[in-house]
Amino acid sequence: MRTTPAIDLDTAPQLWAVIGTLSRRLRPTSAHAAAGLTPTRSTVLQTVARRGPLRLSELASSEGINPTMLSRITAHLADAGLLERVNDEGDRRAAWLKPTAAGRRVAERIWRERTDALGVALAALRERDRRLIEQALPALEQLAEQLKGRRA
Repeated sequence: MRTTPAIDLDTAPQLWAVIGTLSRRLRPTSAHAAAGLTPTRSTVLQTVARRGPLRLSELASSEGINPTMLSRITAHLADAGLLERVNDEGDRRAAWLKPTAAGRRVAERIWRERTDALGVALAALRERDRRLIEQALPALEQLAEQLKGRRA
């Protein structure tokens, strides 16, 4: 019989704290501020730009956002000229979301600024610490998949 190895009781809270801190420190960018995006609006724009076009229902499910709230968010992004809502030809009740050219540019700029900030911070670390982070990436990706679709 296979048993699950015990983990240090401090691992989960420490990991949660580090992920939260990284997220908060990477969130603000000049592109983000210039576009007047809240963190949630930025996340929605990033997801649609990266994976779109997406149905509103797919986006709600993947981001874990209430559909009513998501409708408000996407309406704001559409009003700002960053997203476009297109009716589904096969199902008039459904809508597709896709980034506009301006939305794609904002999303790419936010992505680039965050990636550059991480690159600078990683370069400042000791070689050993960079390697440890690189080696941990597959496990972190697997952890993210384990948590996918989880509801509080």
